[in-house]
Amino acid sequence: MQEIKREVLVNKASELLKNGTVDRVFGWKKGEFDYDITPALFTTAEDIEKEFVWGDFCGANFSKYLVKETGKSENKVLVFLKPCDTYSFNQLLCEHRIIRDNVYVVGIPCDGMLDEGKMKHLVPELLGAEEDGETVHLTTYDDVLTTPRTELLLERCENCKSRRHVVYDELLGDDGEVLDSHRFDEVERLEAMTPDERYAFWQGELSRCIRCNACRNVCPACTCEKCVFDNPESGVENKAAANSFEEKLFHVIRAFHVAGRCTDCGECSRVCPQNIPLHLLNRKFISDINRLYGDYQAGETDNGRSPLVNFNKGDG
Repeated sequence: MQEIKREVLVNKASELLKNGTVDRVFGWKKGEFDYDITPALFTTAEDIEKEFVWGDFCGANFSKYLVKETGKSENKVLVFLKPCDTYSFNQLLCEHRIIRDNVYVVGIPCDGMLDEGKMKHLVPELLGAEEDGETVHLTTYDDVLTTPRTELLLERCENCKSRRHVVYDELLGDDGEVLDSHRFDEVERLEAMTPDERYAFWQGELSRCIRCNACRNVCPACTCEKCVFDNPESGVENKAAANSFEEKLFHVIRAFHVAGRCTDCGECSRVCPQNIPLHLLNRKFISDINRLYGDYQAGETDNGRSPLVNFNKGDG
């Protein structure tokens, strides 16, 4: 149940294109199936009217796309950001990875996005999905399964940390509030395990990794020009894991690299084709940082510094 209609976004994008405020627009368009929505860059109002999509499967966070896009032209690009997306945008501003003057941010409300993986778990031969208020109709070749919408939300939406936009040039609809999230409950459950139990848990999860690099490629915190895992001189460059050690090495190193900068946007888990709960690694680090340094939310402001890089003379 989206709080804002597609027509509102289409009209806003067309208006800003026609009056010259922006010359291109980041949005979503339909893929092969109803639930297969993909990011797209539009340059004409005609294409926006014809192809622009907004709905329950527009989970993609556009923040990382702006790292390269804002440097391509001095003209502004319009980007629609959901509340959780704005934290990633702010964090990239902190790291000077986005040219703020070259982007026009329109904040849009969000009532949670649906998880393609959960739907396919219920209906392996999924052909289509249609949201109808509080229910979702999943279509197969010869049947339709009706399921409560709340059971199909992305994990990050089930444990949404905030419905408040932390940055925007223009806001459509009403802004929300920071929520009392239960996102650390699963971290606490893992911490309560014995070392052997935790090892078995992560071994079972990470053993499914096929090193497609989707998590790294989508992560707003992974913006290095040259990734260590693509550097043949690094000693860890390897597309496919040669053994179980390398299997875990990739994800552990990546978690350390984004520690203190991860906004918990959940994109890594959303795009993982193996449904590995990669966000739990990052949340463990976030939980530790909160415990050691005090509560800290990456991306809450556009000029903050992570506790892990904020050094004072008195630090020992």
